[in-house]
Amino acid sequence: MTSGLAIASVFSDFSDGLDFLFHQRESVAGGVQVGGSENLPLLWKHLEVVGLSMLFAILIAVPLGLFLGHTRRGSFLASSISNVGRSVPAIALVLFFSSYLGLELKNLVFAMTLLAIPPIFTNTYVGVRQVDEDVVDAASGMGLSGVQVVRKVELPLALPLVFGGIRTSVVNVIATATLGPFAGVLTLGDPIINASVYGEAGRIGTAILVAGLAVVAEILFALLQRAVTPAALRPPRRGLRDRLASPRLARVADSPT
Repeated sequence: MTSGLAIASVFSDFSDGLDFLFHQRESVAGGVQVGGSENLPLLWKHLEVVGLSMLFAILIAVPLGLFLGHTRRGSFLASSISNVGRSVPAIALVLFFSSYLGLELKNLVFAMTLLAIPPIFTNTYVGVRQVDEDVVDAASGMGLSGVQVVRKVELPLALPLVFGGIRTSVVNVIATATLGPFAGVLTLGDPIINASVYGEAGRIGTAILVAGLAVVAEILFALLQRAVTPAALRPPRRGLRDRLASPRLARVADSPT
């Protein structure tokens, strides 16, 4: 009985959250309309933060990763950036820059850019380093300059990993941009943080929206990553019949119950 009531409560909250996304209502304190079309400015600002942060991160991380990977230098730097990116809490960066540089969009974008750089840089560096040295030597032997080797050989072969890093970063930034209100920027994080204004429906509804954006970005960049992967390097697509016929599943099916 108790579990049934809990499930019903969850579905009720979820339904109310979805309703908040599509229909306006009065705020908890009253006097202000929230939800529905009022979410659009928050959505556009959220996407603006994500777009600018990713643009700057790509412009910084990809050239740096290509250069260090091509010259076979910077392995310690790549490892350090990767470790720092995993260990520094996002909210610490946002609060640090907001405290010392002010509550502005550029400071939030700066913090988000720093969070987006490590996966892109690390994947770009590793992707270039993994290119067969014999292929690079052959390209150089054909008279290609260092820049041409990077542009025509190393970058095309490293693109799948580069897009993998971008894919990781964009999902992280979409989720982390909800911290925008701490930097004075009203993103989709505002209803999540300020439930006293938007109510629990606002918190749940915008959380669903942010999760949906992250899922869409994940799928889109997964498709792009597959598209830039050379056909010979793509994992074969296996149909249901092939998966059911795999040795592992066959052993499970044959095992005694």
